[in-house]
Amino acid sequence: MALAYKRVLLKLSGESLAGASKQGIQPAILEYFAREVSAARAAGLQIGIVIGGGNIFRGLSASAEKMDRVTGDHMGMLATVINALALKDVLKQHGQPAHVMTAVPMASFAEPFVRDRALALLEAGEIVIFGAGTGNPYFTTDTAGVLRAVEIKADAILKGTRVDGVYDADPEKSADARKYDQLTYLDVLNKGLKVMDTTAISLAMDNDLPVVVFNFNEEKNLLRVVNGESIGTIVRG
Repeated sequence: MALAYKRVLLKLSGESLAGASKQGIQPAILEYFAREVSAARAAGLQIGIVIGGGNIFRGLSASAEKMDRVTGDHMGMLATVINALALKDVLKQHGQPAHVMTAVPMASFAEPFVRDRALALLEAGEIVIFGAGTGNPYFTTDTAGVLRAVEIKADAILKGTRVDGVYDADPEKSADARKYDQLTYLDVLNKGLKVMDTTAISLAMDNDLPVVVFNFNEEKNLLRVVNGESIGTIVRG
């Protein structure tokens, strides 16, 4: 069966790597991530990945409240690289060709981001993990994910979360929360929905890039999304 998407950018939160411990990296979760990504790649999907760093350090956090914002964001960028390297390592253990590219040069650990090189790796069927956000403070990894998705000509950005889509209220706190199956970019902006930050959504809108929000914690959901099954919430024009 033909995939609904040929190439995607998978956006994952750093917090998801921590599991119930709320910080650090849980090996069992890394293994789960690798299995899900491996199954999608085996189906023929070309995959870029952006993962946050909130499990290690977040610029906008209580621990950084007295810190200069730029310094805090720089530390957050380094945290994303740690997560990217961990994910690359476990993917390689699963026999998957994976590369880390960083927005900030750190040649001893990873390749610098070069768009043509990233495109060549994706065309060759290799997984590319993008670390260090956009390389600039004041921008979230959501914005970095959309930016990289546009640069690599992804068909969509898939945001893996712990809930099964976008709701009008927090479904973990409100039993009456209503799920949206489809939204427009303007719906997200006008309703103030917590899909991605406004910069990320605006960039996706400007480039007509679909955003699919789905529950990554349910086994095989990534494969279901790229096969075109109607799960989660899709945001588009």
